[in-house]
Amino acid sequence: MHDRNRPYYGGGNNNHEDRRNHHRSHEWREERHSGPPESTNKEAEYIKALIENHTPVTVRLDDNSEVSGVIEYYDKAFIRLTREGQPNLFIFKDKIKYLYEG
Repeated sequence: MHDRNRPYYGGGNNNHEDRRNHHRSHEWREERHSGPPESTNKEAEYIKALIENHTPVTVRLDDNSEVSGVIEYYDKAFIRLTREGQPNLFIFKDKIKYLYEG
């Protein structure tokens, strides 16, 4: 018979081995969360909208310098910034701190 003051782990013999192994059963396994997705594609959507609307942007680089222009092209590694009266720039994305409209 099972003592009501102790948890019951099933099985006919209520020994310590049953108690130790119960947490290993499939009932107690937790699903592992894989974490957030590596990419949500929001960056690509935002840059596409900037390109389509010819929105002027200012790009802050990792050395804190800023350049302004219109994004004409982008891919996984860089953006092409077209500037009026100045040379166009290809800027690697890993050198960009952030960018903002205007």
